Amino acid sequence: QVQPVESGGGLVQPGGSLRLSCAASTNIFRIFTMGWFRQTPGKQRELVAVITSGGTTNYADSVKGRFTISRNNAKNTAYLQMNSLKPEDTAVYYCNTQLPGRNFSGSWGQGTQVTVSS
Repeated sequence: QVQPVESGGGLVQPGGSLRLSCAASTNIFRIFTMGWFRQTPGKQRELVAVITSGGTTNYADSVKGRFTISRNNAKNTAYLQMNSLKPEDTAVYYCNTQLPGRNFSGSWGQGTQVTVSS
């Protein structure tokens, strides 16, 4: 199983921006669908954004127009550009991998904390 490593979180004021990175140590990164999830205490982990191996993207309604997912297959890395951040975006953000025809992996990284506060 691939163990992704997330980075780039931090404290930002409302309206600010952050870019998260997800590095996956695998030589078949290019075939994975990559997903960004987030979780707050007491709530289920929710899917925020997805990018397929072909570059097709999809977003949760709550982040459409503000977040952008991308990938660099040469660097085995996926990104989540977050703009116009709101306090309700505060969460631990995780990335995960999905092989074609399969569910997202059960292997999760430590995540990266994003806090939006003035």
